[in-house]
Amino acid sequence: MQVSSRIKPRRLRPGATLGIIAPASPGDAQVAAAGLELLRAKGFSLQVGHSCDQKAGFLSGPDRERAADIHAMFADPNIDGILCLRGGYGTMRLLDLLDYELIRTHPKVFVGYSDITALHTAIGQRSGLVTFHGPMVASDMGHEMPDYTWNGFSRAVMNDQPLGRLSNPACTASPSWLAAGKAQGILAGGNLSLIVSTLGTPYELDTAGKILCLEEVGEAPYRLDRMLTQLLLAGKLQAAAGIVFDMCADCDDADDTPGFTTEEVLQERLGQLPVPVLSRFYFGHTSEKATLPFGIAAELDSAANSFAVTETATID
Repeated sequence: MQVSSRIKPRRLRPGATLGIIAPASPGDAQVAAAGLELLRAKGFSLQVGHSCDQKAGFLSGPDRERAADIHAMFADPNIDGILCLRGGYGTMRLLDLLDYELIRTHPKVFVGYSDITALHTAIGQRSGLVTFHGPMVASDMGHEMPDYTWNGFSRAVMNDQPLGRLSNPACTASPSWLAAGKAQGILAGGNLSLIVSTLGTPYELDTAGKILCLEEVGEAPYRLDRMLTQLLLAGKLQAAAGIVFDMCADCDDADDTPGFTTEEVLQERLGQLPVPVLSRFYFGHTSEKATLPFGIAAELDSAANSFAVTETATID
């Protein structure tokens, strides 16, 4: 079941209370503590969920307890926004356990990336809530987080204006166009592996008319080729209005055999699509990353060399 209406969360304000959850894998305690300290230094109050202090194998606690943490944070009127501790693995195990009506009736800023993609897709399609593909407490805030990343995050969740035109960090190469064109659509997507993993399930991503954003880390070019080919065979790439692919982190380094490069795979698999395709944009597993509001209107225009978010992601 998918909903047709979108719900925008209230924007975060200085001094807001953030709920911290670990819906996937457990985080390193010292790194997590550093991330929490950064948020406190930025003026936020924090409520750390039970899942952040648990471990069950490669999961941050049993499935039902992690799902209960999500429910508690959405239901608590004292929590203004929810940030994920880290990704890893485990969110797909929660999708059948979540109360999407509870989330729909208690909309809040929700931020994460990587394995959190499954939650972005399910929450967006089942509740209509706009969510944010952005930095996480342990993965990013627990390290020396670049100004580009923090400024992009704070603008996305605290500003009352559209993000407007997005650009790569200073001192990095500009994104490149694999296919030209102009398109408008709602932002959707996330981690390529997670999107492929949900194909054939009730939670697979609807890409029709969307600006599809894809990111990945540590996948050899032939594995990227396999996943993109699967999306092509499923008609998911052809249905999109446009595509944005990230600066794929450690992908060429993941393959020790001669063959195609990541850029050659992307050009061959995506460059022939009849929609604009932008590549090497920083929003994934790099220390410098943009925060993207999924469920919000955006525009790609190769002639103007522009990727812009054209709609406000939050309400007052």
